[in-house]
Amino acid sequence: MPKQDLKRPIGVFDSGLGGLTVVKHLIKLLPHENIVYLGDTARVPYGTRSKEAVEKFSFEDANFLLRMNVKCIIIACNTSSALAGEKLKKRIKIPVLDVIAPTLKHAKNVSKGGKIGIIGTRGTIDSGAYKVKFAVPCPLFVPFIEEGKTKGESLKLISKDYLSYFKKHKIDTLILGCTHYPIIKNIIQQEMGKNVILVDSGKAVAEELKNLLSSSKMLNEGKTKGKKEFYVTDLTDRFTKVAEMFLGQKIKNKLAKIDL
Repeated sequence: MPKQDLKRPIGVFDSGLGGLTVVKHLIKLLPHENIVYLGDTARVPYGTRSKEAVEKFSFEDANFLLRMNVKCIIIACNTSSALAGEKLKKRIKIPVLDVIAPTLKHAKNVSKGGKIGIIGTRGTIDSGAYKVKFAVPCPLFVPFIEEGKTKGESLKLISKDYLSYFKKHKIDTLILGCTHYPIIKNIIQQEMGKNVILVDSGKAVAEELKNLLSSSKMLNEGKTKGKKEFYVTDLTDRFTKVAEMFLGQKIKNKLAKIDL
């Protein structure tokens, strides 16, 4: 691939800002890559929408990234991955990665006894896309996280209630099937116990993408840090604070509002 094409950005989209936990891993693992991120904050969440709506929104998100001349696209939304991922892969000519396949692959590799569970939005869990036996929707986690309530007794009690099913069935590996959930990873780990392995989709996807870019000679190994661009479909002070929490760094004045 010509040098100029190597510098084309990686495109990442999510229904909101949770996908920035994926970007955080991309920045760490692929520091020289340029990245364009789109969070559809005007229509978040996707997890409660119909399949038709999720497909429509996902194609609009992807088309925005294509207009930005990206070299590949990561669907950093479990609901979009589950309900629109296959159609996007078939219709888009550049590589498209969803969060499900790499995450499930990693979970199977690290699981010691094959007893894998998953938590996610209702849309993700109801889709059955992860094809694991033990699955529980956790709809209250996202609003708690987005309100910045990532500690405290209320969240611990909800966590205890949701996760009791997995403890009863003695799973050994738990997939965090929503990109928001790594923010409360400590609470989930505390409830599940130290012997249960938690699988973060962001890390799994970043590693999968690095392998893909390397094998297809699309990896940017330049000497300078990659440029990062962040776009949202609605912008408030709260969104900025949430974005900084997910990304783990200041992002004020770097978020640009766009219309799809």
